[in-house]
Amino acid sequence: MSLSSGRQDTDYSIDTKPKKRSFIFSLFSYILLFAVLLFAAAAVAAVFFLKEITSSLPSYQDMLDHQPSLATTIYDRKGKMITQLFQENRTWVKLDEVSPWMVKAILAAEDSSFYEHSGIRPVAVIRAGMVDIFHRGAKQGASTITQQLARNLFLSNEKTIIRKAKEAVLALRLERIYTKDQLLEMYLNTIYMGHGAYGVEAAAKTYFNKKPAALTIDESAVLAGLVAAPEKYSPFRHEQNSQTRKAYVMRRMLDLDWISNDDYNRLIDKKPELAKPQTKETSSLSIDGAPYFISYILFNHLLPVYGTEKVYRGGLKVYTTIDLEIQKKAEAIVAKMPHEGALAALDPSTGEILALVGGRDFNKSKFNRATQAYRQPGSAFKPFVYAAAVEQGYRAVDHILDAPLSFPNGWSPTNYNSAKYDGEITLVTAIAKSTNTSAVRLAQIDGVDRVAGLARRLGITTPYLPDDLSLALGSASLTPLELLVAYAAFANNGYRVNPYSIKEILSRNGDSLEQNGPAIESKISPATAVEMRSMLQQVTSWGTGANGKIEGHETFGKTGTTNDYTDAWFVGGIPGLVAVVYVGNDNHKPLGGKATGSVAALPVWKEFVSFAVTKMSFPATFTVPADAEVEAVSVCRRTGFLAGPGCQSANLLLPQGHAPSAVCPWHGGSDSRALTDDNAPVLLLAPIDDEETAERYALRLKPKAEPVSADTAQTTAEAPPVPQKKPAVTEPVKLPSATADPYKQDPSQMSEMEARYQELLRKYKIIE
Repeated sequence: MSLSSGRQDTDYSIDTKPKKRSFIFSLFSYILLFAVLLFAAAAVAAVFFLKEITSSLPSYQDMLDHQPSLATTIYDRKGKMITQLFQENRTWVKLDEVSPWMVKAILAAEDSSFYEHSGIRPVAVIRAGMVDIFHRGAKQGASTITQQLARNLFLSNEKTIIRKAKEAVLALRLERIYTKDQLLEMYLNTIYMGHGAYGVEAAAKTYFNKKPAALTIDESAVLAGLVAAPEKYSPFRHEQNSQTRKAYVMRRMLDLDWISNDDYNRLIDKKPELAKPQTKETSSLSIDGAPYFISYILFNHLLPVYGTEKVYRGGLKVYTTIDLEIQKKAEAIVAKMPHEGALAALDPSTGEILALVGGRDFNKSKFNRATQAYRQPGSAFKPFVYAAAVEQGYRAVDHILDAPLSFPNGWSPTNYNSAKYDGEITLVTAIAKSTNTSAVRLAQIDGVDRVAGLARRLGITTPYLPDDLSLALGSASLTPLELLVAYAAFANNGYRVNPYSIKEILSRNGDSLEQNGPAIESKISPATAVEMRSMLQQVTSWGTGANGKIEGHETFGKTGTTNDYTDAWFVGGIPGLVAVVYVGNDNHKPLGGKATGSVAALPVWKEFVSFAVTKMSFPATFTVPADAEVEAVSVCRRTGFLAGPGCQSANLLLPQGHAPSAVCPWHGGSDSRALTDDNAPVLLLAPIDDEETAERYALRLKPKAEPVSADTAQTTAEAPPVPQKKPAVTEPVKLPSATADPYKQDPSQMSEMEARYQELLRKYKIIE
């Protein structure tokens, strides 16, 4: 039997033995599988993470449409910058308007490979991420210029990994839709550089009072060094820190071969010459330069029309009507006045406001006395009384009585010097000497309604116009600006002007949003306007405003003083310019002493106008239009007849064919010629004048040596009187209360206006 029979062969060779996996191999397999699963999970998580963070990010279109916050710049009539309004002090400049040294310095300090990467530096991001994870929070920067730009435009400054991820995504997007030069320009215009300066233009001005194009190597290094920590490296506050940071930036520029060794050695220790630091941080509340004027246009036009967002962030360019030089002079003059007050000036032919000052110190009081203070104009209102008379055909050479008055209700208006009256005087003398009793009589002849109506036509808009004869003495409450507007009609031959302060407004893109020009309308005849102006020229020639004459220019104007010397005024002008000065205490306390308009206001007016004529070109003489149909005559101030050799004369413009032809009989002229002159002056008697008063104070053609006093009569039976005329008056006599207190209910209290200012700031969200 064979050995093999009945037995099954068994193979014991090595190749046929069962295989066993090693422990290490199995472990590796599990790890690999786990890693794959973990990677897959991480990838899915990353997808969801990116989807989550990108869903809240601006789209490509949003990024293209983004408009940075830009300061609104306000200019004067000559294109000089007055001030800027902003929430972030930023003015956009093109990249080619920035010094190449500034470009190199910012790249050296922040991102020298900016033109090589695609928005992020992956190695730097991974390194920063590892550091952040190790420290369990965001500690490392590693942001490129594009990333910083993305953060500045669209993100907060919180240091979180989520914010960094968003920053990286936005940086990649920005790189896809903008060129490198565009990105760098945006960056230079958006970075914060301390002391309220956003962007390189504001920084160059703040620190060096320069345009960005003029920055030198070392100045550029100082500014570039600010980006990392503006407060820490401020050259105003931390000079040594600033020098250390400047040295770092310049060393980087040298290492990159962007500056020479000579430049480095020459400038490394040099301390740049800094501009004078601002006394306070700039903000949306600061109004530097013409503060009362800027506040006026801000709350009366800019904010109501355009809103806070556009005004404070929209980068508007506002071209105004004022002249900055004369505005600054006006502010300086008002600031040194011993009492509060206001000054305003405008071009009477257009209505353009040339200067506007509402008080001595805007920081102490926002109350704009030029536009908000309703004050009594006193005798400065009298020209409207006389203009109403001229409009009815009465002439400057006609006569009115200057004599005591006593009305049935006890009201007895007197002159400044209540013990002296001049009897019968010419209208031109009455206004030049500002006699109160004559103005009241003339107003009674005119009628209060006629006087008020003329004032309204010329631009007096106040609701506080009394309906009685006290109107003739300036008992109304009105603002300096509206009184100025009304006087402009005397300078421009009868036109009412609409005062305006903004010529044009441009958008950030240069599109014109609005344009403004003159809006004038004829309200009194040229004849009335030029005759009144010639009368007011006598005020500055020999009347109460004689010290106001501007050398080389025809000058007209009127003083104004109220009871107890509470308010003092001077209003008037030269060809091309009218101005008003008001002086008075906010609490209506007397100014002290005999502070009349000629004492307290006129010197201020003259100093301002005298300066203005050196800075702006004004004609020497007023124009007289042909359709005025007037003739120039020289008359005796006392009698109104043509001036003789011995007369004190007044040069007037009277309607053609209506001037006297006889020479003054007091000073060489013929009595008979005077008596037969068809255009001889006429005595205008008011309703209150009875025969006894007329007889007692009437002017005789033969002169008297002394003026009439309150208790002496001027009667010479053998000398004929000047012809008398008692105009028919249909309006009932309107009398004020004998004890009325015009300021008992002040229509413009300072405290209320200050509260209103704060209310407006809150309304337009300038303050919380």
